[in-house]
Amino acid sequence: MHLIHLMKRKQEIRKNTLAKSLVLLFFSLGSVTMLPAQTLEDYLQEASIQNPRVKAAYSRYEASLEKAKQPGLPDPEFQAGLLLKPMERFMGYQRTDLRLMQMFPWFGMLSAQQQEGQHMSQAKYLQYEEEKNQLLFEVKSTWYEMIWLQGELQLAEETVNYLKQYESLALTQFQAGTSQSLPNSFNSPNLPSGTSQTSSKGMDGMGTSSMPNPMKSGPMTGTTMATPSLGMQAVLQLRLQINEWEAVIQQLQANKEVARMKFNQLLSRPMDAAVALPSTWENPILEVEKKEYLERIRTINPMIGMLAAERMALEQQEKMARLEGKPMLGLGVNYIPFSPRIDKGMSMGGQDMVMPMATLSLPIYRKKITSKINEVALHREAAKLDQEETEIQLAKAWLTVFKTWEENERNLLLYQEQIALVKQQIELMEASFSVGNSSLSEVLQTQQILVEYQKKQLFAQYQQQLSIARLEALAPSPFLSN
Repeated sequence: MHLIHLMKRKQEIRKNTLAKSLVLLFFSLGSVTMLPAQTLEDYLQEASIQNPRVKAAYSRYEASLEKAKQPGLPDPEFQAGLLLKPMERFMGYQRTDLRLMQMFPWFGMLSAQQQEGQHMSQAKYLQYEEEKNQLLFEVKSTWYEMIWLQGELQLAEETVNYLKQYESLALTQFQAGTSQSLPNSFNSPNLPSGTSQTSSKGMDGMGTSSMPNPMKSGPMTGTTMATPSLGMQAVLQLRLQINEWEAVIQQLQANKEVARMKFNQLLSRPMDAAVALPSTWENPILEVEKKEYLERIRTINPMIGMLAAERMALEQQEKMARLEGKPMLGLGVNYIPFSPRIDKGMSMGGQDMVMPMATLSLPIYRKKITSKINEVALHREAAKLDQEETEIQLAKAWLTVFKTWEENERNLLLYQEQIALVKQQIELMEASFSVGNSSLSEVLQTQQILVEYQKKQLFAQYQQQLSIARLEALAPSPFLSN
């Protein structure tokens, strides 16, 4: 079943060769002003066409196809002998001896060689598929990383706006001779040190290492009479927080730029090429059951198919090794031209001789044949064990991906509920603020808590998108919809 699927995909690739060439020309000649905004599917198509790693893998596959055509009969042998002095025979004088011989391997050898080449071609094609899957996973993960960093950047900018509003309030109160205590939620942010690799170590932190933790904040205190030193201290502390958050924004912008350059390199484009990003993403939905997905991975994963094809090729190699222990047959003809000789004044002989010939090789040295058979048998056993280990590793990867998926599903439900509650709380506090029953600092503190939940929601969505990308790399089929 896997091989039937393989052959259909190979036919589709050959049918789409012209279309891919036109797409490649389209990408190479188009400009940013002439092209519409590209989607992720467009970028994936562009990467699969232009990436040199994938092109090299496909060239190796085409080379294996040429190698599969090479089995055939050995070249015929032609021998010619010339006598420096004519040899006198009864039929006349012999001057040359011509021989033509064709050897034939034992029955079934050529068929085994052809099948072995076909199975190796299938293995090379599946290796190409695996290379392409890994490339597409890198493209998707980098794409989702850029969207995540874009969202992080937007939330950081919103945090700076809140802090500036609070700074303006604190400055006004300082000038008026009153002040409020600072909310504990506005702690110093940690500068992000890298991209998603440093932020996705697990779900415990939820990617909030670069942002303050609103859940550890204390309650707001009421408005009090402030001395000039306390009022100015509040303003300076807020300006420190703003400076640190602006440094966070700069680091996020740098991380996003690095991700964009990596993305362009995967597509073999100039590193400074523009990349059109969507503003957000929607939660993906799995269309198959969890265990059914595992069965699909075992059925169509390229690595399993590649190892299966290699095992079938080794079966043919073992058959070839056994057939090498059989004799080879040879058929030919020996042609000897004669010139007439003079005997007692009479011309004698002069008739040429044509002699059919047959040869038979004698493989009597069995040690090397037996050793070759044992060698191929051991390779088959190793390939079988490799396939079993690959299935185990794929099952472990499947478990890890679904663990992350299910964990983020639960987190997203929690964050969605928490965000709704915080928004409702903000509305109530704004209404209370309008009548003077609450302070603006309390509203800003609650808005900061909202930003923190939005950050966690964004990171959970990013992790889900990575889970989808990993599942699609394990079993490259359109089982998902947005």
